[in-house]
Amino acid sequence: MADPRAVVADPDDPDLVLLTVEEAARRLRIGRTTCFLLVIAGEIESVTVGRLRRVPSDAVPAFVAKLRHRPAEAA
Repeated sequence: MADPRAVVADPDDPDLVLLTVEEAARRLRIGRTTCFLLVIAGEIESVTVGRLRRVPSDAVPAFVAKLRHRPAEAA
C-alpha cells in the first residue's frame, strides 16, 4: 500500500514551476515526440536541473503567444 504521507503532484496543477516535457506536451495537447523536438529546436524554452530537462510553466503560454503572432505560412 502507498505511503499516505507521500505527496504526488498533479501534472495539471497551475502552481507547478517546472514541468517535464511530457507534462508540457499534455498542456499543449501535442505529442511527446513533437514537444521534445520543439524543445531541442529551442522553440519551447527549457532548463536543465542536474541531468533532467524541464520546461518552465510560463514557457508554455509564451510558446503559444509566439505561434499566434507568427505570420501565416503560405499554403
